[in-house]
Amino acid sequence: MNPLYESKTQQPPRGGLILLQGLIILLFCIFALRFWYLQIHKGAYFEEQARNNQLRQDQLYAPRGLIRDREGRLLAVNEPAYALGIVREDCKDLEATFRKVSEWTGVELPKVKKIFKKQRRRVKPFEPLILVPNLSFEQVARIEANSMHWPGLEVVVRPKRNYMYGRLMAHVLGYVAEADEEELENDPNLSVGDSVGKQGLESVLEKRFRGVKGRRQSEVDATGRRLKQKILKNPVAGEDIDLSIDLDLQKLGGELFEGKAGAIVVMNPDNGQLLAFVSAPSYDSNSFVSGLSTKDWVKLRDDPMHPLQNRVIQSVYPPGSVFKLAVAACGLHYNMLDPKETTFCPGYTKLGKYVFRCWKKWGHGDMNLQQALVQSCDVYFYKLGMKLGVDRISDFAKKSGFGSLTGISLPHEKPGLIPTREWKRRRFNEIWHPGENLNLAIGQGYALVSPLQVARFVSALINGGRLLRPQLLKGEPADEQARLPLTSEQIEIIKKAMIETVDGPRGTARRLRRKDVVIGGKTGTAQVVKLTDELKEMDDEDIPYKYRDHAWMASFGERGDKRYVVVCMVEHGLHGSSGAGPLVKAMYKRLFPPQDGKKK
Repeated sequence: MNPLYESKTQQPPRGGLILLQGLIILLFCIFALRFWYLQIHKGAYFEEQARNNQLRQDQLYAPRGLIRDREGRLLAVNEPAYALGIVREDCKDLEATFRKVSEWTGVELPKVKKIFKKQRRRVKPFEPLILVPNLSFEQVARIEANSMHWPGLEVVVRPKRNYMYGRLMAHVLGYVAEADEEELENDPNLSVGDSVGKQGLESVLEKRFRGVKGRRQSEVDATGRRLKQKILKNPVAGEDIDLSIDLDLQKLGGELFEGKAGAIVVMNPDNGQLLAFVSAPSYDSNSFVSGLSTKDWVKLRDDPMHPLQNRVIQSVYPPGSVFKLAVAACGLHYNMLDPKETTFCPGYTKLGKYVFRCWKKWGHGDMNLQQALVQSCDVYFYKLGMKLGVDRISDFAKKSGFGSLTGISLPHEKPGLIPTREWKRRRFNEIWHPGENLNLAIGQGYALVSPLQVARFVSALINGGRLLRPQLLKGEPADEQARLPLTSEQIEIIKKAMIETVDGPRGTARRLRRKDVVIGGKTGTAQVVKLTDELKEMDDEDIPYKYRDHAWMASFGERGDKRYVVVCMVEHGLHGSSGAGPLVKAMYKRLFPPQDGKKK
């Protein structure tokens, strides 16, 4: 007998036993209720969740549209590129994985962590977050060989833009690079790591070049390894686009500008299409695709030759004597000159106490309009400028397309400058002085134009007065923006003078002369700085490069039903005829191959 219960009246406590039994029954009911809730009431939901743990969806990248020249030759294509991504849901140790990624790829550990921290909020835990956008084949092989030991790491295959002629076409095509934060915020169709157009046509036609991504469903094991894959939606490639550019002509332009700075444009005056668009020096578009290092970017940005500058549309220069075409047309428009009337050129003219000299020291003698254009007589245009004044010249120049954008489908075009009285008052708080009319009349002073503006103006002289929008895409219809305020007779006067400038015995563009092609031209020499007496005494080759004059050549060529406008500007090329002339002549040789039995 238990000594604790010596008396027959003492019994074990029954209330505690009942309470314990009640608690056990309650606990059992709770478990049963929970089991019912999970297995029956929410069974379908958790079954779907379990299925989702095994099945993952990710995006399939769409290739960008191809770019070809007018003959169908490829200029920009897509190649497979390999990136290293991390799937956070599968990664057991982020810190250790980051160290291994740095070891394999050579990317510094702090940079790897910075990329991860910056992008993690935009990427779902079960999607690959790109840590290293470009892997070499050796790196891919090493990662794949060790992937079983590092769950969560995944090699992602994406299309990568490749420019077949990186430097040659850089200022036309531009380049693509990884989308930045602002672009990701503004475009819901972009994901981290996507490439977008940053410059050139790649930027302007981004929505046409960019395709539509697809979706892929994959069955994965516990380590994240893909077992089965199913395409849910095929990606759609971007639009292929053919340019108006002629690759052979573009190559020739690039070769001609080797070691020089400047621009050359070839334009079809009847539809505005550009066959050559060369800006030199240039840069390699491919260097931006893979990501430019800070060191390389600073080197490119600070290059004294400014290779990033698109000189065809972004650089504006004093037009020099090329502007005399517009001033002559202005005089005809306002009926303020008689083409047959002569002006005597003694080599200079005076305005008050100031002397304005002609480029020909001893003068040209008596000059009518055609002779003044052919021989580029400054004194003739000094006096015409005094008669016309800044108001008429500026108004006519603006109506001729100067001082405004051409409308070409490229970013960051500059309008140049056609000065007015009001502009000078706002800019310098000064009045317009009479002597400035003389400088403006020969394309000096404040006037600034781009090579493309000159090409559009000359095209209008050739096509009957239509100012067309310059176009880079093949097959686009002519887009007339305005008309020159000239009659057909007045245009013909200018055109005949340009032809005589090439064919005449004293024409400044004689080096362009061809018996089998009708060519008209106008040379221009634009001062960069006011020459000191010391510089004036120097031979051309002894003048420091940065003080040398710019060289212009504006021209057109016709044979049969083909006609083209070629405009060339060579920075610090000294003289239009000798500096820009040989380049223009070479372009015409390609445009109009010499015919049998004909001299060049």
